[in-house]
Amino acid sequence: MEARERIFKYQGLGNDFVVLDRRGTGVDIGAATSRWMCDRRLGIGGDGVLALLPSERGVARMVVHNADGSIAEMCGNGLRCAVKFLVDDSGQTPGHIDVETGAGVLTCYPSYGEGGVVAVDISMGPARLVAPNLPSGATGQPFLDAEVPGHPPLRASAVSMGNPHLVLLDQPLEDASRLGPLLEHHPSFPDRTNVEFVRVDPDGLTVVVWERGCGLTQACGTGACASAVAAVLAKRLPADAWLRVTLPGGDLRIRVPADLSDIRLRGPVAFVFEGVVAVPSGR
Repeated sequence: MEARERIFKYQGLGNDFVVLDRRGTGVDIGAATSRWMCDRRLGIGGDGVLALLPSERGVARMVVHNADGSIAEMCGNGLRCAVKFLVDDSGQTPGHIDVETGAGVLTCYPSYGEGGVVAVDISMGPARLVAPNLPSGATGQPFLDAEVPGHPPLRASAVSMGNPHLVLLDQPLEDASRLGPLLEHHPSFPDRTNVEFVRVDPDGLTVVVWERGCGLTQACGTGACASAVAAVLAKRLPADAWLRVTLPGGDLRIRVPADLSDIRLRGPVAFVFEGVVAVPSGR
């Protein structure tokens, strides 16, 4: 028998998500359901599903389900979508809210306009150069040589924003569709990795992201943060300044402190639609 599910669709710079409010039941979804919901022909369509569950440490706990059914530790664009839903649903206008994620409890600062929350500034926590989801040989040095069969070694940075990233400064953006899927499955990353192809501009960065479990996306918040971290570590851009990061879907602003202690992300968010779907049996 088909189950009826109330769903909400949001997007941040074209990075689109299905939001499920399951704070009442506390029951998460499975991989098959997230794959179906993200299917743009057979389901709803989206880069991921955000399941909002009860939390004793924040307004809610956000679980990020990728389009392939895997679970991501964090998602900056997704978190902005979750914040807009939570705040607009509450009917209040708080100055900040805390949301529990796989990368810890993150403090989010909504900005208001017509239609409720229009943008969110997120305290993303620290960037890490040594972490369990990064190459085991990482010693805190920002650069490593990433090897791809049939391709010369690629100079890259491994950065964890709770989820793993491999950042390639000065790598042609058009290489993302070709090298992205190979590097996502690089054997040095135990949980696979997101991959950023970055052009350093005089006033910021232009970035294309191959997102783990999704492929090419219009935007990636944690990818924008990791790219800015790599550029600051390489002394290509200044620390402690709001940096422009342009993705296919638009611009984010990222601030990287010199000690990498609390990366800040600022960007827009929008509600798309809400409805009720019939989830196929067995999902």
